[in-house]
Amino acid sequence: MNKLRIILDGIVKNNPTFVLILGMCPTLATTTSAMNGLSMGLATMFVLILANMVISLIAPIVPDKVHIPVYIVVIATFVTLLQLLLKAYVPSVNDALGLFIPLIVVNCIILGRAEGFANKHGVGESALDGIGIGIGFTLALTVLGAVREILGSGSIFNIQFIGEQYQMLAFVMAPGAFICLGYLMVLFNKFIKKEK
Repeated sequence: MNKLRIILDGIVKNNPTFVLILGMCPTLATTTSAMNGLSMGLATMFVLILANMVISLIAPIVPDKVHIPVYIVVIATFVTLLQLLLKAYVPSVNDALGLFIPLIVVNCIILGRAEGFANKHGVGESALDGIGIGIGFTLALTVLGAVREILGSGSIFNIQFIGEQYQMLAFVMAPGAFICLGYLMVLFNKFIKKEK
């Protein structure tokens, strides 16, 4: 399998947010700003790459009856490691993402890639899949967060450039998340179809 194709498929063809529509809970909840979206995407990518690699290694020896619980334990191990690292070195990111860091354990993107790709491929290809899907997820969350932050608070990465009178608070709240996500999904999928 072409190594570059694995990564590009994760970013475009199998984009977890805009194409596969996976991981909607963190997508909608953490993208109130571009920085939060970027942080959540990178955190998920960290777990995804490492979990894919370990699962591809242990998949041949794990019995079918218990493979899902074993995969969840592997994922939970990396999420715990991630949370400890964030608390120690980047407490502001840990505080901003809060409960959504531990919820990475049950993120359907990670378990789906473990079940659908990592347990059928080697370590290298599984790592590349994690990188591709992780980049796709990170880009989607960052773009969604940027759009919501620009429209809702007139800033991007906390740099203010639109006056308070032009800000639309609804975009940093739940309805704005759904509206922005819907429009971005339509634009992304239209762009993908034009490229084919």
